[in-house]
Amino acid sequence: MSTTRHLVNRRRRLAAAPPATPRAVTAREPVADERTTKDALPPDPAAGPAAAESPRPPREGDAAEQEGPVRGGGLRGRLPHLRIPLPAVLCAATVLLGAFAAWSFASATELRDDPTRQNTALTDIGRTSEVKGQVTEAVEAVFSYTYASPGKSDLAVGRYLTGKAVRQHQDMLAEVRAQAPQQKLVLTTTVTESGVELIEGDRARVLVFADQSNTRTGKKEETTYAAAMFAVDAVRRGDTWRIAAIDTFAR
Repeated sequence: MSTTRHLVNRRRRLAAAPPATPRAVTAREPVADERTTKDALPPDPAAGPAAAESPRPPREGDAAEQEGPVRGGGLRGRLPHLRIPLPAVLCAATVLLGAFAAWSFASATELRDDPTRQNTALTDIGRTSEVKGQVTEAVEAVFSYTYASPGKSDLAVGRYLTGKAVRQHQDMLAEVRAQAPQQKLVLTTTVTESGVELIEGDRARVLVFADQSNTRTGKKEETTYAAAMFAVDAVRRGDTWRIAAIDTFAR
């Protein structure tokens, strides 16, 4: 009897109890975010390398960070804006101009003092040709002599020589003048080559190469030949270059 009464009581208690309902999720319990869960999971090996390397979708914050340097021109926005005052700029420009002026003056002075710049023979082709031609004419005239007309040689000396060159010429042709009437000498000088070494204003130095023939026209004609090399210093008198000194390089 007791067993039957206990069974009946248990059935009554079960019938009187409310039905069980599913547990509701409270606000304190965290809910898994689909986006967070997707980022946290490793890439699926079956999806291939493309799925593993695909970037996550851009967010608003990321776009702002990417557009910042582009709009700012690289470093713009990172460095402070420098403002140089106008007096400092003018002062720097004045210093630079002063340094340039000093350099230009020093360079011009150096060029004026350079001997190669003063030598017109290296730069003035017309003047060089003029000196070379007139010196060649003078050498051939004063170093040619004939016993039949000695006065022609004297005229050449007065026209083409000046200074100590007159005395030098007399000493160089003294023997020819002494023997010319007796041996009937004819001396001919031909310039084969010449070079202008230096021209400074109205002074010049010319190196001369010449061939000389000395002919005796007496009872038995005989001619001897010789080569000569010497330098002459020339000076300009008006429009004519005259020989002022003769250098035979003799010690």
